[in-house]
Amino acid sequence: MGMAGATLRSNANVTFRCAYHVVWCPKYRRGVLTGDVEMRLKELIREAVANKGAWLIEMETMPDRVQLLVEVDPQLGIHRLVKAVKGHTSRLLRKEFPSLRSRLPTLWTNSYFVATVGGASLEVVKQYVAEQKNR
Repeated sequence: MGMAGATLRSNANVTFRCAYHVVWCPKYRRGVLTGDVEMRLKELIREAVANKGAWLIEMETMPDRVQLLVEVDPQLGIHRLVKAVKGHTSRLLRKEFPSLRSRLPTLWTNSYFVATVGGASLEVVKQYVAEQKNR
């Protein structure tokens, strides 16, 4: 997963480029993310990320894992975003697909992997500093 989609974002006071590669798995690494479940999962992830005002750059699902490349406002933070996405998807998928309820006590494990991606080059920092002259 590359950083092709990452751009400088800003809110009122912060200019940022905070991109994260996030991976998590269903409980017991069960291969349940297929077919209609997978299609619905992708819709729900898009929904949850948008609701939190974050940016979904790339998404890949396999039967036993979810991988996202997301950009997050540092004031929200990656942990709160992942928690929101996992909570939203688990609640609704288990409600809509009874087979998941009977096979799994919860859809996801409590853990996830996260790594920062890219960061800002010196050019980007110079660009920010130059823009501050006009403020």
